[in-house]
Amino acid sequence: MPLIGYARVSTEDQTPLPQSEALQIAGCVEIFEEHASGGNRARPVLARVLERVQIGDTLVVVRIDRLARSLSHLLEVIESLEAKGAFFRSLQDPIDTSSPQGKFTLQVLGAAAEFERALIRERTKAGLASARAKGRVGGNPGLSAKDPVALRKVRLARQDGYMERLNETAQDWVPHVRRLRPDMAWEDVLQIINGPLPHDRRWTQSRLLRAVKAYVRDGFLPDEVLGRAGRRETDDRLPAIVAAIKGSDPDITLQAICDRLESMRERTPRGRTSWQPSSVRMLLERAERLGLLVRQMD
Repeated sequence: MPLIGYARVSTEDQTPLPQSEALQIAGCVEIFEEHASGGNRARPVLARVLERVQIGDTLVVVRIDRLARSLSHLLEVIESLEAKGAFFRSLQDPIDTSSPQGKFTLQVLGAAAEFERALIRERTKAGLASARAKGRVGGNPGLSAKDPVALRKVRLARQDGYMERLNETAQDWVPHVRRLRPDMAWEDVLQIINGPLPHDRRWTQSRLLRAVKAYVRDGFLPDEVLGRAGRRETDDRLPAIVAAIKGSDPDITLQAICDRLESMRERTPRGRTSWQPSSVRMLLERAERLGLLVRQMD
């Protein structure tokens, strides 16, 4: 199984070299290095690594904290790897999802996280009940009085909470938006984003636009992604979509592209009941002639 290494340090003053050397000794065929805070889930190199992994690959880190600073983020990354048929290993922690012991450790971590959330909910309920029994009414007096300072604090807190939730899902949509917009219409970008995602994590166009605008506002995405998409000839649409799928995963097979197009409910160009590798190859060749794809086919 190909081992793919990920090394991270927080600042430019630090060096990921010791991590990279340990990953190389462990047998990693590729090693990705990143300078970024562990609290930031929208890390471009990490997003690229998670796009790169394929079925049978193993993502390797020296320690868990090099990948994630919270249990929820760690479990989220591992779930995304499992959805691709890939595995996760930490050299200095007892986690290797390709082994029964590693899967058991992961299940224990997940159960511990759920137990912690349950305790927090119970403590919160008990605290509110105790306050009510003492005659204290919850709420923010400043909000009741419509104080501008209190209103601004609440608005900023909600905005921070929204951005935190966006950061948790950034790996699903940010790379696609950065790569495909404004050359491709939002409807098609949305289909490509939703293709590999489970049903409960799929985006609506309005939610995606709101998220993109928030990232543009904070400088995480360039203004150009919000530009108007140019009119595309009808015959060019399918080649553009197939080229986008191929561009996000250069090693993807023709059959896997067929499966992705089936999940997107795209109609076949020849009126067939299902997509065939020969049709995908034809569209890839047309995409290359249109300048939409650098030739990477065999």
